[in-house]
Amino acid sequence: MIARLLFSAGLAMQEAPPMVVIDERDTVREEAPPHGAIGMSTAYRISDAAPQPRTMEFRKRVLHPGAAIGVHPIAHDEVYYVLSGQGEVTSDGISKPLRAGMAAYLYNKAKVGIRQLGKQPLVLIITYPVAPKS
Repeated sequence: MIARLLFSAGLAMQEAPPMVVIDERDTVREEAPPHGAIGMSTAYRISDAAPQPRTMEFRKRVLHPGAAIGVHPIAHDEVYYVLSGQGEVTSDGISKPLRAGMAAYLYNKAKVGIRQLGKQPLVLIITYPVAPKS
């Protein structure tokens, strides 16, 4: 019924693109973490394998011992979810510990960063919206 109403109003419903299934092994690379190149990390740029249009980024990052994503301003909300290891997240000068099963929800306009602590790598999922086109 709704589809008929939209069509009769001249608003044809657009179909979603087909789903994309991505194997993280196809997206992996070793690199210094962003925002300061502090230490080394393994990056899984998972959403890069999903063609546009897409509205979100989905990343997995392994911060090796001593590594950090340096403090930087964000222009969107962002989530860091810890799969394993321990770390410390910072937002606007306030730092909190993180461990497996914990998430940090970080807000637009904050200055944020995260660093690995302990002997085990810090494994994170990071998600945020795609940057708008200028």
